[in-house]
Parts: sequence; structure tokens; C-alpha cells
Amino acid sequence: MSQRYRATASLHNRSALLPEYTTPPSSGRSSPFGLQANGQRFADDLEGQNDEHLEGLQAKVKLLKDITIGIGNEVRESTVQLSQMNDAFSETSGILAGTFRRMNNMAARQGCRWLWYIVFLTIVFWFFIFVWWFRR
Repeated sequence: MSQRYRATASLHNRSALLPEYTTPPSSGRSSPFGLQANGQRFADDLEGQNDEHLEGLQAKVKLLKDITIGIGNEVRESTVQLSQMNDAFSETSGILAGTFRRMNNMAARQGCRWLWYIVFLTIVFWFFIFVWWFRR
């Protein structure tokens, strides 16, 4: 175990492992371009990368904002459409209620004769369907 520890301790010394290798400046980035005083080029590179990332994030935020505005518009339009549908169904319900009321009044005045007419028409309808079906 102690040999292993000594081996890893010697691995941490870069100059012992790679004598011709020069360590990069303190910024942690190496560059093929020449160095300026105090690592200014590396700071400029990092600043440029930060600006690129910031522009990317701003574009994503704008996209999310557009999506949420679109969702809000869709919700408002759907609410209006549902309100109109509710009004239309209420109107239709009133019309059907009036129609059924008039039909019941008519049926009460005529007695049961209308029932026999409906039964007769239903039998005739099914007869025509039966004949048409077997004629094909």
C-alpha cells in the first residue's frame, strides 16, 4: 500500500512525467496564439465564450416567452369558443324543449292515432331496408 501511495505522489508532479511539457497559464486554457501580458487573451476568450452562452440563453428565454404567450392566447381563444358553444347548446336546448312540448300537445289532442301512424311507417321503413338488403 505504501508503494502505491508513493507512486501516485510522483504522478502528481508533471514536470517529472513530461519534462518537455510546459504548463498552461493560470487561466487553465492553452491557446495556439501568443500570450499577452497577465493572460489577457485567455480572459478575452473566456469572456467571448460567456457572451456566446449568454446569447444562447437569451434566445432560449425568448423562445420560452413566445411559447408561453402562444399558450396564453390559445387559452383565451378556447375560452371564448367554449363560451360560444355553451350559448349555442343552451339555445338548442330551448328549441328542442319547445319542439317536444308542441309535439306532446299535438299528441294529446289527437289521441293514440299518431302512435299507429309511427308504427306503420316504421314497419314500412324496415320492409324497404329488408328488401334492399337482400336484393344486393
